[in-house]
Amino acid sequence: MRLTSRSKHQPSAVTAILGVGDFFGGLCLVGLPLRMSTAVALTSSSIRVIKKESMIRMLQKKKLSNSFVSYLLSCIKKYQDHVAELLTSPAERRLARVLLRLANLDGKGPSVSELPTINHQVLAEMVGTTRSRINVLMNRFRKQGFISYNGGIEVRKSLRKVLRSQ
Repeated sequence: MRLTSRSKHQPSAVTAILGVGDFFGGLCLVGLPLRMSTAVALTSSSIRVIKKESMIRMLQKKKLSNSFVSYLLSCIKKYQDHVAELLTSPAERRLARVLLRLANLDGKGPSVSELPTINHQVLAEMVGTTRSRINVLMNRFRKQGFISYNGGIEVRKSLRKVLRSQ
């Protein structure tokens, strides 16, 4: 799932790539307006809706509260890492990280061999670069054997090498 945020006079930006067990929409718990972000499923998904009042009641129970706070802190860490990466990492490394995350080869959840159909413009938005730059990088990854195209994009674990280089 892709989480996108948009300001009034600016284009939208992908702020997170969510996976199995991830939570979104929590900003409503602190009184922010609805629809601060848009979540778009990239594959068939099952989403559980929890009403604000129910969530607040559940958070008052210490066990859920501690778990949820831990989850939120890990989200803050991910967002900080994401922003730092956007500011400091080249597009090649950012694309590798996005592809590994989409294929669940980043160590979370079961891995998939083939990504859902996703066009280069969407990848460019997720990476924070242009579609033409994504085309160049995807061709480079294909030539290096990190990915293959067979109707969809197949990501190989060897793509992790891009994260360790540079």
